[in-house]
Amino acid sequence: DITQKGYEKKRAKLLARYIPLIQGIDPSLQAENRTPGPSQTTAAAPKQQKSRPTTSRDERFRSDVHTEAVQAALAKYKERKMPMPSKRRSVLVHSSVETYTPPDTSSASEDEGSLRRPGRLTSTPLQSHSSVEPWLDRVIQGSSTSSSASSTSSHPGGRPTAAPSAAATPGAAAATALAGLEAHTHIGVPVNSRVSSKIQQLLNTLKRPKRPPLKEFFVDDFEELLEVQQPDPNQPKPEGSETSVLRGEPLTAGVPRPPSLLATLQRWGTVQPKSPCLTALDTTGKATYTLTYGKLWSRSLKLAYTLLNKLTSKNEPLLKPGDRVALVFPNSDPVMFMVAFYGCLLAELVPVPIEVPLTRKDAGSQQVGFLLGSCGVSLALTTDACQKGLPKAQTGEVATFKGWPPLSWLVIDGKHLARPPKDWHPLAQDTRTGTAYIEYKTSKEGSTVGVTVSHASLLAQCRALTQACGYSEAETLTNVLDFKRDAGLWHGVLTSVMNRMHVVSIPYALMKANPLSWIQKVCFYKARAALVKSRDMHWSLLAQRGQRDLSLSSLRMLIVADGANPWSISSCDAFLNVFQSRGLRPEVICPCASSPEALTVAIRRPPDLGGPPPRKAVLSMNGLSYGVIRVDTEEKLSVLTVQDVGQVMPGANVCVVKLEGTPYLCKTDEVGEICVNSSATGTAYYGLLGITKNVFEAVPVTAGGAPVFDRPFTRTGLLGFIGPDNLVFIVGKLDGLMVTGVRRHNADDVVATALAVEPMKFVYRGR
Repeated sequence: DITQKGYEKKRAKLLARYIPLIQGIDPSLQAENRTPGPSQTTAAAPKQQKSRPTTSRDERFRSDVHTEAVQAALAKYKERKMPMPSKRRSVLVHSSVETYTPPDTSSASEDEGSLRRPGRLTSTPLQSHSSVEPWLDRVIQGSSTSSSASSTSSHPGGRPTAAPSAAATPGAAAATALAGLEAHTHIGVPVNSRVSSKIQQLLNTLKRPKRPPLKEFFVDDFEELLEVQQPDPNQPKPEGSETSVLRGEPLTAGVPRPPSLLATLQRWGTVQPKSPCLTALDTTGKATYTLTYGKLWSRSLKLAYTLLNKLTSKNEPLLKPGDRVALVFPNSDPVMFMVAFYGCLLAELVPVPIEVPLTRKDAGSQQVGFLLGSCGVSLALTTDACQKGLPKAQTGEVATFKGWPPLSWLVIDGKHLARPPKDWHPLAQDTRTGTAYIEYKTSKEGSTVGVTVSHASLLAQCRALTQACGYSEAETLTNVLDFKRDAGLWHGVLTSVMNRMHVVSIPYALMKANPLSWIQKVCFYKARAALVKSRDMHWSLLAQRGQRDLSLSSLRMLIVADGANPWSISSCDAFLNVFQSRGLRPEVICPCASSPEALTVAIRRPPDLGGPPPRKAVLSMNGLSYGVIRVDTEEKLSVLTVQDVGQVMPGANVCVVKLEGTPYLCKTDEVGEICVNSSATGTAYYGLLGITKNVFEAVPVTAGGAPVFDRPFTRTGLLGFIGPDNLVFIVGKLDGLMVTGVRRHNADDVVATALAVEPMKFVYRGR
């Protein structure tokens, strides 16, 4: 009987708030059911915890009374159908939740403690505290962020310090009862109490908005996908007319042309043997050796003879015409590289210049190994000094690098070469067919491919550069670039020989030690042309203070090889600003654009060569991100200022096509990929037929689908447009293109922004 009475009393006490009229319950029980005041709770809590150690099983909470109470509370919630608080909903609510002050019933510290103390029920991070819910009901929209609960103040003991008023809504009262139950579950209830964990689970369910499982967030819903792809009605769209093919000036007729580069080399080597061809400098800036045209010819002949007649394997020649040979030379040795390059051409072998491998397992070196393997390279040429520095195997021979094919190494210093008989002549002097050399290119994915350049392309490139730059015999060119590839190779090793020029090659180790070295050599040698990158101009600016005797008045062309990078303009402007007072004329600065596939695409001509005046374009970066050209004002911070990279090369045809899908011609105010049709471009990716067709055999078409030209074009990988005076403008590269949704961003712009912004300052909007 006593047990039964106790049960009913307890049941009535808990249910009184929800069912006040049930079976005429004594009203005093309802009064007793009020939540105790602050002083009562704080005093009672420690006592309660003391009397029941957390390890004991508490039978009081194992009755059906609590289950019944929870069910009653749930029923009330169901009737009310109030929206549950969710972290995301506050954005939609007009009246700020912060204008309401919740009752001080937070159990944040209790909750935090429960995450740390063993033997407590941990609450889910997503749940909000139930003690917040009564005041949420009073908010007009009934929504808030769950974080507001944890921000309300709590007493050191972590107990609720105030109760919601009796006039609170039934829903609020239900929540209060639940809060009471939650408080009970926190006070010394053991983890293994099944009922209390069920109650906790129910509480969590009440407080947590229904969310789909995590994996469902990553399933593409078709309708949503369609919705996302709807274009922004306000985004700028190209409005100009369709572009057409732009034709470069014809290659000059009537000028005596050599039948091949090798015939030219033989001519200078025999007629002008003492003319300086190439001067190499050491890291102090001192000239270590000057290679004459006579020496270049005789040494190249020796090497060609040795390669064809002295290398045997099982009594058969190791090499046959058309075989590929790796050239492994450091950036400090242009002389031996040049001898090796021309020696291979004379022997009808295909040179594949690569970087010197530094370690056996270098990752970049593995990619080069893939290139060498796909090219079928079995022989590498190098110098004695370079070979000594290469990693060695235990046998003392050059180690096999990871990913490389097995190679034989040939040291080509003078004493290792055989002198050819006087009546021996190489076959290759007038060859115009087949591959001349292979230049490596690393794509943005990190893979290395070889771009093949034919003998016809090599000759056409030398002629076009001679005409565009107005090169003449015996001119001096200072070259800061890598002479093994790109503009450094085209100007400093190939075109220079066609015109019997003298190249002063500046190693990068010297540039690091003395950034002014190239300017000093321009002064010393009275150089007419210089080949640099914008970084070289930038570093020399920082080092020039206090140098009064520098003069750049001899220069008629300062070729900026990375002029296609939109950010080179700041270096060009700053350099001119400082050195104009030292003889540098504004029209001398000539940015150019090139790519491994298309070789030189465009170059700015000085006025004396008939070029139009230079131009700048101030473009909206917002427009550019949609591939649209919109001229803006210079005052804004969300603009990109670009300079022209001159006119297209002589003998070339150029068009601008859309980046994705069929290569349709762009509109006049649209950014696209520059494509070139010319006899002076690369011909293929060696051994890779699939991607070769896509890049070297593109067929641009009009909006109606008709081909724009009778021959295919080469994609350059350069993004830009044709501006006034038929000048080419480049705003980025395909390799550096990042697409987010429908918007495009340039990796160079992100890098330059990061470099330009000082720590603790702002990155401007629009950048």
